[in-house]
Amino acid sequence: MQSWYQNLDLLIRSRTPLIWIKSTEEERLVNVLRKTCERLNKNRLVSWDCVNGIRGVLNQENNFKNNPLGILNWIKEQSSDNSTLLLLKDFHKYYEDPSVARTLKELSFSLKETTHNVIFNSHIYPSSGEFDNLMTIIDLPLPDQEELINLFKKIADKTNSDLQSNDLITLATAASGLSESRVRQVAAKALTLRGKISESDIKEILKEKKQVIARSEILEFFESQSNHDDIGGLTILKKWLNQRYQAFSHEAREYGLPLPKGVLLVGPQGTGKSLTAKSIAKSWSMPLLRLDVGRLFSSLVGSSEARTRETITKVEAMSPCILWIDEIDKGFGGDARSDGGTSQRVLASLLTWMAEKESAVFVIATANAIDKLPPELLRKGRFDEIFFLDLPNASERSKILNLHIKKRRPNYNFPLETVVDRTHDYSGAELEQAVIEAMHFAFSERREISERDLIKAVSELVPLSRTAKEQIEELKEWASTGRARFAS
Repeated sequence: MQSWYQNLDLLIRSRTPLIWIKSTEEERLVNVLRKTCERLNKNRLVSWDCVNGIRGVLNQENNFKNNPLGILNWIKEQSSDNSTLLLLKDFHKYYEDPSVARTLKELSFSLKETTHNVIFNSHIYPSSGEFDNLMTIIDLPLPDQEELINLFKKIADKTNSDLQSNDLITLATAASGLSESRVRQVAAKALTLRGKISESDIKEILKEKKQVIARSEILEFFESQSNHDDIGGLTILKKWLNQRYQAFSHEAREYGLPLPKGVLLVGPQGTGKSLTAKSIAKSWSMPLLRLDVGRLFSSLVGSSEARTRETITKVEAMSPCILWIDEIDKGFGGDARSDGGTSQRVLASLLTWMAEKESAVFVIATANAIDKLPPELLRKGRFDEIFFLDLPNASERSKILNLHIKKRRPNYNFPLETVVDRTHDYSGAELEQAVIEAMHFAFSERREISERDLIKAVSELVPLSRTAKEQIEELKEWASTGRARFAS
């Protein structure tokens, strides 16, 4: 956020005439601009909207109501001796008017000779291409860690809430990705219920986060109930993930370790790729955001790229978090010529961000078909590592079967050796389905599940290793050439 302030200061000091700031936080933006005026010795901050007219000028309060052209002519007439920062709210509704457009073009030149700046605030970007070279467009980022800590501290001081520095940091970390107004809403709920704010309000903060993500068509806030104990096998991958989790700590930063980037999990369907993503979120106590790649694409030219940028901004604001891109091969495995290159441009934006990001966002991507993945996605630097999840061996099949039976019938008492021997090249998902099928057999006769039920279930199930034998063999051959680490 500090660099954003510096950038805004530089734009104003360099006499950038027209600045468009995309944000829904009007009140916060006004406070930001007020502080900017103090830092840069601007004489006054003046605001305008169509209902209230002009604000911040003595003897002219409420003038120019619903008169956008009038306020633009007003700033043209102001003397440079009275350095002014003019904030225009919701101006996207007027700038396509020919008179307003012409006046804006004139202002873009005339204001350069003055000490005035015009700032437009809207929840959207300007859609008219003719202003691209006249306006500087920036986003107001969501509050960063320092701002959130200060906000919680102010609320705590006003309400006599006893918050220690660790409590403030915990609350601020949990609230990352929320606007200032939403943080105040959470605080208001806490004050109504308990008369103070405390670390116990983290649950309410997470609820607010879910609502924010729920409004997004592209991201889904995924609440996982699984952890590493729910996964049979994959010991090498589990150990590697534990090492990466430690790298998120403050001690790791002092040691000189960079923040982990992410991992690509490749393997046949049903080998635990998605389950691993869910279990990481639970084990690491981080929010899990699932990205629907298909919804990134829009029929409007340029809209897909804009959606990608907005999604990246939203994800980074939620950090520390985990971004789960499920079946990435299906999202970017098509022919780029069929969509005019849109998928390639979206992929390029994602890859650039993944390579250069400095935020605590751990990306987990899963893929079933390696031949459909673009080569640039597999290049070192995008992910920390690429793991191949093979079909489970005998030992892992025994653990998986035991895990699923115990979860449903904790007191079962029969051997699994025969079932393990008869499930060669079965995936973890298929083993789980076999357990469920065996339970159906037993339940229909109102008795306990037995070894005989499991043997019958696995004999009737046709595994993917038979129906898609060629694809699985191709995956194994690809992994065996050293292009990926084996998860087991």
